[in-house]
Amino acid sequence: MNQIILSLITGIFISAIAGYIGSLMITKRMALVGGPLGHLALPGVALALIYNFGIFFGALLSIAVGAFFIWLFSLRAKLPIESLTAIVFAAGVAIGFLFLPLSHAEEALIGDITRVNLFDTILAIFLSSFLFIVIRKIYSKLTLSEISEDLAKSMKIDVRKYNLIYLTSIALVAAMEVKIVGILLTAALLAIPAAASRNFSRNIVQYSLVSVLVGSLSAVAGIFVSYEYGLPAGPLIILISFGIFLISLIPARKV
Repeated sequence: MNQIILSLITGIFISAIAGYIGSLMITKRMALVGGPLGHLALPGVALALIYNFGIFFGALLSIAVGAFFIWLFSLRAKLPIESLTAIVFAAGVAIGFLFLPLSHAEEALIGDITRVNLFDTILAIFLSSFLFIVIRKIYSKLTLSEISEDLAKSMKIDVRKYNLIYLTSIALVAAMEVKIVGILLTAALLAIPAAASRNFSRNIVQYSLVSVLVGSLSAVAGIFVSYEYGLPAGPLIILISFGIFLISLIPARKV
């Protein structure tokens, strides 16, 4: 299959689910959590580059371990998720830089979607579709728990369980994002489309759907420009989504 088609399909699916989950992250005031979680991929990516296996699996392994520790610490420490994420991410990045081969630093830090293969694309389609179904089922519960945790508990919603599912979903998305935008820009792919959507949208349904649309559109435009001018796709995708965000400031409607 043509390389640009594989890149486009992979980019669309990953950016779409990143935008969808990003809309929930902004609602829960956790927009910056995706960055540290993405940085947690560094140890796994370093190992993947050293031992020549898939970057996604290396990223997923280290992010999943990091997300588990964040959740575990949240049960013990009286600190917000953001603080615990920062603590775990700092340790993960320090470990990663001990092993990261400098010759592969660019690929790890800003990604390279032009190197995806058919397996990467199929995996992106499957995981993105699966995560969309999961998050759609728990979207309202997570939103309610943010508005009032006590109210959510009174309605017999297991807040801890859903937060674990939520963090695991972010971890999966962040691991997939590494292939597109690298370790440094994972938070941007989650947050910027959702932020733009918040300005464009009039209600919560529009908000989540427009987040998906902005993420997908940014990926398509960024990949086309990348192939046309030989520039890295990851930064282009982020800059295009940022441009859409600037446009969204003109109507400036709130959900």
